[in-house]
Amino acid sequence: MSAEIESTFKSGKVHMEKTIEHLQHELAKIRTGKASPSMLSGIMVNYYGNPTPLSQVSNVSTPDSKTISIQPWEKSMLAVIEQAIFAANIGLTPMNDGEFIRINVPPLTEERRVAMVKLAKAEGENSKVSLRNERHKMLEVIKQEVKNGYPEDIGKRKETDVQNMVNEYTDKINRMIELKEEDIMKV
Repeated sequence: MSAEIESTFKSGKVHMEKTIEHLQHELAKIRTGKASPSMLSGIMVNYYGNPTPLSQVSNVSTPDSKTISIQPWEKSMLAVIEQAIFAANIGLTPMNDGEFIRINVPPLTEERRVAMVKLAKAEGENSKVSLRNERHKMLEVIKQEVKNGYPEDIGKRKETDVQNMVNEYTDKINRMIELKEEDIMKV
């Protein structure tokens, strides 16, 4: 097998795995009505002049399915964390009691659930676009190698292998979106 094609397959598989990981990360941010520390994963707080992830200045936990509890390492960070949550505009209201910040996660309305499902499907579609772009790159390398003397019948088999790989990852994405949709729509 051509070293160039072998290398392309390896890098293509790595990119597709990264696409799946990215989708998992993005889906974790989408609210399902249950409290989850990942709902706050994108929030940055001003820690002595440096933007720092919330999880690096506090302990974020979920004591129950409707509450997120944030305990900062330093009490002086309470107001800063509260401001960062308000500034993030994620639809959650923090309550500061001087020791902890608690966030009650309100149940989602039917309309909001449908919007969250649409958001999840849009993330899935973005991931599929990424897979198709990777497929295009891989097919270009195979076609170039065939032009440079690589056997055409083996090149066709490699093109089929690329499509099968893309189909496999597309199925994974579809399953992830279906599971997230079930999770969001569950009352």
